[in-house]
Order: sequence, then C-alpha cells, then structure tokens
Amino acid sequence: MKFCYFDESGMGDEPYLVVAGIIVDATRMHVTKDAWADFLAYLSESAGRRVDEFHSREFYRGNGVWRGTDGVKRAQIIEAVLKWVENRKHKCVFSGIDKKEYEKKLKKDERLKQFKSKWCAAAMHCTLQIQKQHQREAKTKGHSVLIFDREVSEETGLSLLIHKPPQWIDTFYGREKKQTALDQVVDVPFFADSKHILLAQAADLFAYILRTWAEIEDGLLDEKYKDEGERMKGWSERIAKIALPRSSRYPAKGRCGAAQLFWDIAPSPIRELG
Repeated sequence: MKFCYFDESGMGDEPYLVVAGIIVDATRMHVTKDAWADFLAYLSESAGRRVDEFHSREFYRGNGVWRGTDGVKRAQIIEAVLKWVENRKHKCVFSGIDKKEYEKKLKKDERLKQFKSKWCAAAMHCTLQIQKQHQREAKTKGHSVLIFDREVSEETGLSLLIHKPPQWIDTFYGREKKQTALDQVVDVPFFADSKHILLAQAADLFAYILRTWAEIEDGLLDEKYKDEGERMKGWSERIAKIALPRSSRYPAKGRCGAAQLFWDIAPSPIRELG
C-alpha cells in the first residue's frame, strides 16, 4: 500500500496552479515521519525559532519566521529538502493548470464543468496518473491512499468525482471492461491540515517550485534575483526525475481524449517537463 500526500500552489491571483504529491510506501512510513520531524528541528535551528510547518511561499521569499535568513541559506535548505526526498527514493506526481486556458476551454467543453474547479481538475489528473502507474504493480502493492491539504470548499467535489468518476476519463488509464473505476484508490480521498501531515509540506515546496519556474519561463513573473529562472528550472528538472513517468502524466504522443484535455489546459513548461 502507498500513501500519497498532496498540496498546491497558485490558489490566488497567480496565472498558474500546480498540485503536487509525494508518494510513500506504507512499509517506510514510520522512518519517513521521524526523519521529517528531525528535518523540521533542523529548520528551527536555521531560523532561530521553532518551525512546526514549512510554508514554501514564506520560506522562499524570506518572510515570516524566515525573515533575516539570507538567500544562500534558504537555497541550501531547498537543496536539502530535494535531497531528502531523493535519498528516500520517494516518488512524486504533479499537474499544472493554465488558468486562462482553463477558463477559455470551460466555456465550450462540458467535461471541464464536471470537475467543478481548477483545483479539482489538477487533483483528479494527479489521481489518474497514480491509477495508471500503480495498476501495473502487484495487486496489494498498488493500492493508494490519497491525503490532501484541507481545502474546505473543494473536499466534496473531489470526493464525489473519485467515488463516481465520469466515464470519459477511463481512457486515461485504459480501464478494462471488468475493471472497477479507479481501483487503485483506497476509499475516498482524505483531507487534513498540512501542519499535521508533514509530507504534504514537501509537496507544497514541489508545487511552489514548479509553478514559479513555469511562470518565469513563460514571462508571467519577473525574476526576484539574477538567474532565478535557471535555478528554478534545475530544481524542477530534479523533481521531474523522481516523478511518475511522463507517459503517465503528459504523454508526448498517442494521447487519448482525456489526456489531450489535461495537455491543453496545462502550462507548456509543466507538460513538457521530463
């Protein structure tokens, strides 16, 4: 069994939205949680005050508890988080939404209306990637529990979608005639405060990096310092290396109708990454 922890970046006025998740094998959960607790202790020491939660926006821009922590030190901490995930051989998953493209397509594509929101669309795309990849594994090893940061207005929408998904998404993972829809997902998704689901905080960082890089790459966000885009690109490429295969995310060719829809509403840097 696997546990998949999600968070997002871009729920405000940002042009792009990214949902990202960290996938952990259940047999390694205890070690991972202890290690992350140790990591927060390290961050507390770096900040000079107690850090219970890792908010990427505050951290990266040096706000909140991170005010006074120089950029070099913050970059070192980001490197440490990436290395922490890489060394534990955790996988990740991500999906991006170009909000303008989404709104444009929403007016004429009934399928998008079934998602209820941009966030649900990205979360469902991540769910489909997990289904597609994990159904290839042995039966008991592929089952996945999905745990999202609490988004009160979105919980019901996503839960209903996963409980009774629209038939048109079946082609994304090649559902067979006798196969139950989304049979790799255990029950409905769970929601909790990210302060209490530590790995969602790593997902928050991944989502923030991917979104910020894509916006800089597409000229929608100015660099805050010289070569910020290049540094973000390097981190994004590292995230892509530990992500589920691009063929399970944004297939380069041979896309079915469902895969084509997610391709069309994604920022080009996100869909072409990896």
